[in-house]
Amino acid sequence: MRIALLYPPPWKIPAPGEAPDTSGDGPPADYREGDLDPDFHQTPYGLFSLGAQALRAGHQVKVLNLSSYPFSQVERIVRELDADVFGMSCWTANRRGVALTARSIRRIHPAAHIVVGGPHATPLAAEMLRHHPEIDTVTLGESEHSFLELLDRLEAGRPALGLAGTAYRVEGRVELGPPRAAIEDLDALASPHDHFSTHIVMTSRGCAWACTFCGAEATWGRGFRGQSVPYVLDALEATVKKLPVKMVQVKDDTFTTNRKRVIEICRGIRERKISFLWSCDTRVDVLGDDLLREMRLAGCQRLSLGVESGSPAILKNIDKKITAKKIIESTELAKKYGIQVRYYMMLGNRGETAETFRETLAFLEAARPHQYIFSCLSIYPGTRDFDDAEAAGWLERDVYFRGDFQELKTPFDASEEDTALMSAWFEQNKGLRELYREGVEERRAILALLGDHHAAHLELGVAYLDAGQLDLAERHVARALELGYPLPGLAYNALACIAAGRRDWQAMQDHFTAAAKSDPQHAVLIRNVQAARAWYAKGGPDKGLPLDLVARCDFQLLERTAQPALPGPLPEDFAAWPPAVVARPAPARPVEAGGREAAGQRGRLRVVPS
Repeated sequence: MRIALLYPPPWKIPAPGEAPDTSGDGPPADYREGDLDPDFHQTPYGLFSLGAQALRAGHQVKVLNLSSYPFSQVERIVRELDADVFGMSCWTANRRGVALTARSIRRIHPAAHIVVGGPHATPLAAEMLRHHPEIDTVTLGESEHSFLELLDRLEAGRPALGLAGTAYRVEGRVELGPPRAAIEDLDALASPHDHFSTHIVMTSRGCAWACTFCGAEATWGRGFRGQSVPYVLDALEATVKKLPVKMVQVKDDTFTTNRKRVIEICRGIRERKISFLWSCDTRVDVLGDDLLREMRLAGCQRLSLGVESGSPAILKNIDKKITAKKIIESTELAKKYGIQVRYYMMLGNRGETAETFRETLAFLEAARPHQYIFSCLSIYPGTRDFDDAEAAGWLERDVYFRGDFQELKTPFDASEEDTALMSAWFEQNKGLRELYREGVEERRAILALLGDHHAAHLELGVAYLDAGQLDLAERHVARALELGYPLPGLAYNALACIAAGRRDWQAMQDHFTAAAKSDPQHAVLIRNVQAARAWYAKGGPDKGLPLDLVARCDFQLLERTAQPALPGPLPEDFAAWPPAVVARPAPARPVEAGGREAAGQRGRLRVVPS
């Protein structure tokens, strides 16, 4: 069968020069450029997983990221895609775009089967079918097995009714199939990385915790399930080979739930000599000294921690099960090995007041992570916040079908006065904020702990550069290159900055040229090359004008606008279907004890199947 897996835009985006939609299908009235964060535009990992299963089963598959496309172009693409099955990933932020795209598919391809899944569709499956008659099936939660069974039914010409883990219509009324058990053997699934190029990797599902704002349990159920260590290492090898720039985001909700497993993964990375840098998300209470050392030596550069608040009362209210003391202890441990620490923070959780908010700000000054970023509480279907708000009578689920908001961002129970205070602060401080950066002495201590480690050498070299010690800076940057630093462009960029500090303009240009050959789209390199070109255009060398260059080596993912990972341009023949392949059984993989992990709506990542 021909299967199109689509990630629709949030609403009817106007084409350049086109007037915004005035019928109610356009952006929210209060929408401002930048309200959709970069994570929104990443293809949900689950679409890749569904695509991998369907490809292995012998189907023809296209995965397309349309999240930033003008709706006129979405309709053109739908018209040219002559698919038997259209699957869409539905999040709260793009729920309106999913409905609009389903309407277009039904009009253009009346015989196609339309299936929708994802973290917004799962808890509101019945309502989606009632409000959107164009949708045939909603898959609930983990969808690989449900999706394959659906395809088998459709291919055989049988009704797609009664399937476990789905919602559907029978004679106009909505019905739910029986529950579907969680997939215990994740190694039995085809790996997305054998078929698609993406910088996102997921190694586990499910979560052992139950924070009030998170919808992970609605998607994965309770508990933690992990892929085996060999399976993860195979996926990482396949991923790194496909990526032009060797940086990967491990987007498990809590990657380090099973410490033993993660240590084995890290040692496997080194044994297999998989050379790349990576980040991961986790909790402060599942870290330790030995674990963090192994992670750092295996290439971990950034640790994103779900901290949410510095107020003990708020941490208790949201059932976070961590303390401010533990957060600081884990932060210091990560800093000890030079791992960049990013805090995810929230405003407006249950019980939030001006006092608890000020506690959080004071806590940040004491903890001093490298970075932090705040988000306002969003009430997502499938969370305890949603259930409690609905039970209290101040939230009706129908609002998600009537309202044009992007996400339902609202304090849970803060007073109007406190809400106004927090809102004003947020407007002035939203986005990623920098708070801490190591100097020479800290970087020397980190290198001493890690030994002759390429990333630690580069970081020390940049610290020396910041301190004006150019010879020492050059020595350590050169050593990083000798040791095989996975992002040589960053090292050459640092050498260019050192050359500029010596006023050796030819060497600077040579190093920029070398950097451009390896990491041509790194943000720091682009910024510096543009600054140097502008400087030359003004006669900088002859006039003695200052040249402002930056040497950075912290973890900063390269966002390449290329399908299907991100919404880049489509080739002219995008609608041509390749011949179907013969299904082959998946090779047997050894299974090892693993852990369990979650991926729910938190406004930070998009990795849920379907």
